[in-house]
Amino acid sequence: MKTLKYNEFDIEQQSEVSWLIPPRKGMRVPGKIYADRKMMETIIREDESIQQVINVAMLPGIQKYSIAMPDIHWGYGFPIGGVAATDLEEGVISPGGVGYDINCGVRLVRTNLTHDELRKKLELLVQSLFRYVPTGVGASGAIKKVSAQEMNRILSRGAGWCVERGYASPEDLEHTEEQGCLESAAPEFVSERAKERGFNQVGTLGSGNHFLELEMVSEIYDLAAAEVLGLFPGQVVMMIHCGSRGLGHQVCEDHLRTLGAASRKYGIELPDRQLACAPIRSEEGQRYLGAMAAAANFAWANRQVIMHQAKQSFLETLGISERELGFRLIYDVCHNIAKIETHEVDGTEKQVCVHRKGATRAFPPGHPLTPAHYRKIGQPVLIPGDMGRYSFVSLGQQASMLESFGSSCHGAGRIMSRHKAKKAGRGRDLLEEMRKMGVVVQARGMRTVAEEMPHAYKDVSTVVDVMHKAGISKKVAKLVPVGVIKG
Repeated sequence: MKTLKYNEFDIEQQSEVSWLIPPRKGMRVPGKIYADRKMMETIIREDESIQQVINVAMLPGIQKYSIAMPDIHWGYGFPIGGVAATDLEEGVISPGGVGYDINCGVRLVRTNLTHDELRKKLELLVQSLFRYVPTGVGASGAIKKVSAQEMNRILSRGAGWCVERGYASPEDLEHTEEQGCLESAAPEFVSERAKERGFNQVGTLGSGNHFLELEMVSEIYDLAAAEVLGLFPGQVVMMIHCGSRGLGHQVCEDHLRTLGAASRKYGIELPDRQLACAPIRSEEGQRYLGAMAAAANFAWANRQVIMHQAKQSFLETLGISERELGFRLIYDVCHNIAKIETHEVDGTEKQVCVHRKGATRAFPPGHPLTPAHYRKIGQPVLIPGDMGRYSFVSLGQQASMLESFGSSCHGAGRIMSRHKAKKAGRGRDLLEEMRKMGVVVQARGMRTVAEEMPHAYKDVSTVVDVMHKAGISKKVAKLVPVGVIKG
């Protein structure tokens, strides 16, 4: 096996798709990175995210490894694609391990429709979805502005609020991670400013890499698992990628200030101030966890209302019945969250706080938190790519519990900054380029389209293959985009 150098650190190849950074210079645990050799050489050459893996390994109470997925790239504090579990008594909670867009996640919805059946009305449907689902920076107005009392209900109940208001069915909750609600939510620790930013944003997409995408199932790798999921070749499915909007951003901003002071108060030495943190059991740590859980609940409600609005768009545009449409949630996963979970550490089961920032939970078959409907096959892992190539559906496997605290990758990962991507798009008819690729795009502004063109991202198939080879999550289906709405 090969050893590579990153500054003064050795990076030792452990397998075809995993690498270890032995602890030194303040690291409490090793760093572990999932990547093939070509990826690893590129990361070392072009990205400083490896330093962030090393920095995270210095956090008090971190367990086993500081982990990075193959879609790793530079983020705030933690790398995007980072996973870290901390001890509940001696460890810390860090907003940098969750991110600004709390519970940014992905929701996949099946239909009975085939691409051939939809082809003639595809453009009309994309235009209709764009009307039904507000998109872009500051997007609002999907549903009537909620009251202060209703906002607290959303923050407490998450997707459960949607059931109460007719935007969801109990079955939707069964196919949502944590059933769409973290019961530890504490709306009282969410500032009034954060709540104000969320009052009119339930059921809206943001800008950047958030999207609603119509996709066609182009390839099946596991027929039996696909049948359980309700997938078949040629089928039209819908993927939603978004999070907690301005509310979650404000929660992160508010508590970063508090936890920055807490780091100094508790004498925690940090290699990077962006890793601001507090002991999990401290007042500051508990206040952040409660506010983060409330923002996560807002995100689940947001994605659920978007799904409801999209369903109305399908029914109106296509003029078919709900039975003919067959609109059903396959699963909804989180990408940016910290949760208290039970994992094996040094041969003993213990509760830890698992930070997943740009990483997806990937629990295996038989795990009690894998939804009952999927318990024989494993938890669905939804991995969007770019809007011109493909996305994937995978399933969590047993190795995830042994190696990565039940976590897998979450997407393609950028290889080009937003600034460079916009510069590369100047003078080009990007919508026509996408149309030639077979994708109808409706967007609020061309800047976002330029930032999100396929050339700005890694080929997600290489990322998914790393996780498949590592036995962390196995491929079930490939989905290709046919229609996209963006901010």
